[in-house]
Amino acid sequence: MFASAAVSPVPVVSPAGLHEVVTWGASAQRVGDAVSDRSYRLIVRTSAAGTGVRIRLSNAFGDRPITFGSAYAGIRKAGAALVPGSNRRLTFGGDRSVTVAAGETVHSDLLPGRLPAAAALVISLHVAQAGGPATGHAMAMQTSYTTSGDHAAEEGAAGWSEPTGSWYYLDAVTVRATPGTGAVVALGDSITDGWQSSTGLDRRWPDYLARRLRANDSTAIKGVANEGISGNKVLADGAGQSALNRLGRDVLSHPGVRTVFLFEGVNDIKAHSDVTAQDMIAGYREIIGRTHAAGKCVVGATILPFKGWRQWDAEAEAVRREVNQFIRTSGEFDAVADFDRALRSPYDPERMLASFDGGDHLHPNDKGMQAMADSVAVDSLTCHRRPA
Repeated sequence: MFASAAVSPVPVVSPAGLHEVVTWGASAQRVGDAVSDRSYRLIVRTSAAGTGVRIRLSNAFGDRPITFGSAYAGIRKAGAALVPGSNRRLTFGGDRSVTVAAGETVHSDLLPGRLPAAAALVISLHVAQAGGPATGHAMAMQTSYTTSGDHAAEEGAAGWSEPTGSWYYLDAVTVRATPGTGAVVALGDSITDGWQSSTGLDRRWPDYLARRLRANDSTAIKGVANEGISGNKVLADGAGQSALNRLGRDVLSHPGVRTVFLFEGVNDIKAHSDVTAQDMIAGYREIIGRTHAAGKCVVGATILPFKGWRQWDAEAEAVRREVNQFIRTSGEFDAVADFDRALRSPYDPERMLASFDGGDHLHPNDKGMQAMADSVAVDSLTCHRRPA
């Protein structure tokens, strides 16, 4: 458990061999307007275990500086309440507060102590001064909490009066892990973000994958960062920046990443914006090239069937099939996860199997999310590349 201890005012020197690995992540996007003198209690689920917790705060979409007056990390007991004695102050260059410039991010100092895998980690932030656009992650599929004033240090739930379905400002948590430990980043849209999965139960497909990796002693890939954004596209900005435009910040910037899991494209295709299969393939090739240049592997996932969704038609289906053929057969990905084959109906391959359908014929339910994760070959998440 996250042991209570005095917090060092400076970064901790890691024992020989340990290295930093992302244990949780969420894509940055604009989430309304920033508010001064506001606290946020953010509930997240870790993947890789380790020591020396560090958080990353983002002002990526801000147009002016934001000042965090205090920040704490603890372990959840229930609701907004923390395990007594677990809430510990985070520092930034030895200071209790930090100002983040517009468009920038900042890392906390390392927090001594061990954080287990699958921990219900709670990051509590007090925003002292803010204005303009706020940065966060809109669709968390997790209940967090917010309130007026500075309540970040409190371990009880009484001061946290307002539930929220979004995360604010926090976009990554990392730990120092044992030698060889790595992470996979899921780059995707609302399916990866977890829409139609059960809120608060961590049943997005990357959550199920994290459980499989945790239980598998044959792989050193233990970290999973979910970088899905609802409505996101590969080629065009809209619901968040496009996959091409956010690849560096949301994916390649995380420490310890071995593999990028690319599962996007249905929003480009169903939008009927004259996007062709060749357009999609060109976008995929750019992501593959940039990821390989960074020395990381790329797994390509086939696009799920979506017949029955209001934007489906034969033209969009033809593009989906051509794109999936490229993913399966081009050899340009280091590995392929065939989500289409895992979830499609044997009676109508243009539709998702009814038992996996969340109800809108586009997003899988909990059972479908698990089937996706179960279809991933664990050994496919590891390859050997060096930065170009």
